[in-house]
Amino acid sequence: MKFFPGIVSILAAFLAVAWTAQIEAASPVWKVTGSDGGTLYLGGSVHALRSEDYPLPRAFDRAFAASTRLVFEVEKETPASRKLLESGEYPRGDSLKNHVDPRTYVYVRKVFTLLVVPEAKFARYRPWVLTLMLTSPSLRGLSGDLGIEGHLTKRAQANKKPVSGLNTIREHLNGFTGLNEKQSEAVLLLTFIPNASGSYPNMIDAWRRGDAEFLWRKGQAAFADYPAFGERLIEARNRAWLPKVESYLRSGRTCFVVVGAGHMGGPEGLLALLKKRGCQIDQL
Repeated sequence: MKFFPGIVSILAAFLAVAWTAQIEAASPVWKVTGSDGGTLYLGGSVHALRSEDYPLPRAFDRAFAASTRLVFEVEKETPASRKLLESGEYPRGDSLKNHVDPRTYVYVRKVFTLLVVPEAKFARYRPWVLTLMLTSPSLRGLSGDLGIEGHLTKRAQANKKPVSGLNTIREHLNGFTGLNEKQSEAVLLLTFIPNASGSYPNMIDAWRRGDAEFLWRKGQAAFADYPAFGERLIEARNRAWLPKVESYLRSGRTCFVVVGAGHMGGPEGLLALLKKRGCQIDQL
């Protein structure tokens, strides 16, 4: 009997190691192998995080070390992209008030008053610009610099690894800029409707364990009031990215493609689309 505590300690240690291994076995990073043997790594990103969300899952380190190039959703910002954002401003003498329902305008004015933003400032912009302002990560205490792309970009610069994008900033923003006035107003109103997308801690936990289907379902819930807009931002982009991702698979180099984690799951997610094209998917 005197050896029993020792056996318990050994068993506890074994279970702890096994449990840790089980947790680390699943992550938001996948290795994709094409039918011709080409490989790449596919990472699910959170675009803005907090310092307490670090360190990242170790699979990011493994994929980064094994890759010669990083590919993000959007190319590096240029002066032209700032000009594109300026296109969201109404011409002199025009304003938001002339383009949305009066009730929408009254509500938007109340919101920006609470944010201490003068009417003369917010009313200059089209609804899609206001949507981007109101969904800014900084309003939720998150930092884009701490997001996956920001973190990996710094590492790539330090290691002299090239970085490119699947879309130009113009293509990326087309999800918003391509909307007509009524659609743009509807998207702005969506920002004021509580949805079932889930709390930040729950979403981060699901992301860490690479639960792509959970994140996809929550994304669907977030767009429940305007599913066509969800299709525009997620599924349509996935289909447009697929040929580009496949070209990286055939390039003879190992690339690390990093896009929003919400693009991974579901029947039209990148993982499912790549499987349909004969790729082998292994979660790290």
